[in-house]
Amino acid sequence: MRVLLIGGAGFIGPHVARSLLEKEHQVGIFHRGQSKASLPPGIHRILGDRHRLADSHEDFRRFAPDVVVDFILASERQALTTMETFRDIAGRLVALSSGDVYRAIAIMYGFDTGLQPVPLTEESDLRMHKPYNPERLAALREVFPWLADDYDKIPVERAVMADPRLPGTILRLPMVYGPGDPLHRLHPILKRVDDGRPAILIQEDTATWRGPRGYVENVADAIALAAVSPQAAGRIYNIAEPRAYSELEWAQMVGAAAGWVGSVVSVPKDRTPPHLRTPYNTAQHWSMSSERIRRELSYSEPVPIATAIERTIGWERANPPATVDPAQFDYAAEDAALSDFAA
Repeated sequence: MRVLLIGGAGFIGPHVARSLLEKEHQVGIFHRGQSKASLPPGIHRILGDRHRLADSHEDFRRFAPDVVVDFILASERQALTTMETFRDIAGRLVALSSGDVYRAIAIMYGFDTGLQPVPLTEESDLRMHKPYNPERLAALREVFPWLADDYDKIPVERAVMADPRLPGTILRLPMVYGPGDPLHRLHPILKRVDDGRPAILIQEDTATWRGPRGYVENVADAIALAAVSPQAAGRIYNIAEPRAYSELEWAQMVGAAAGWVGSVVSVPKDRTPPHLRTPYNTAQHWSMSSERIRRELSYSEPVPIATAIERTIGWERANPPATVDPAQFDYAAEDAALSDFAA
């Protein structure tokens, strides 16, 4: 098959390209040409601006993709433009969405009340509020510049699934970690490990909280599988590891893999240092079931979790964040809290 990746030169896209090429599919990537990601050889490149897709219409037509995978759809407006551009060119559109579409996220952020049962399935309630306030969106845009002011994956999903002339597939992604992670999700744990901290403190109610994770190569393999599976047309799939580890369990796993002999300590909220306090409603968990994609498309992770964590640790150590807020590593406050709690 011929698969075109829009915005596929970032964190996840090159792994999707490799997975497709290994299975002897033809791959094209549409991007701005500004990414430093290492793209595998044999890819057809189309340079352009996703905000001006019409300018590249003839390039798309010449490549003639069977399937288009859009990594960076951020709004209904963008989704409608993408559908209009590829309706007469491609046979299907795969849109990458997020687990933040669920009502559970709004409850966790305090925008809604009640509790949603977990694990979340593709049929779980969707939220009625936008996922992020302007301040949070501005902070995320520093890492993901493609996020639009009207960012919301729910109208994206509706637009993609509503066009009978271009069948759609929706993939709801978890928190993705691995080499190249722009959010450096393992860094807060790993820095404390490498700084020789005797303990890592986690707010008590946060320690038991569970959210969905996925290693980048495994998530990419799921995306590639959905792209080339005709039976995925018209379907929505969660992508997540089969077990959602608690924050305490996750810190312990990362620490152990990094050779750390310290302890992860659960601390009552009123004794947790301010820089470690979690403002969310942690009674609402965010674990997602990926049983549907496993059952319908026979998906399974090619990289075991132990290997995934080891690879991520190696990359994080070699590529620490360019800037680190020292206030987030106030070890004096952590020592005082640990001493107070032990007493």
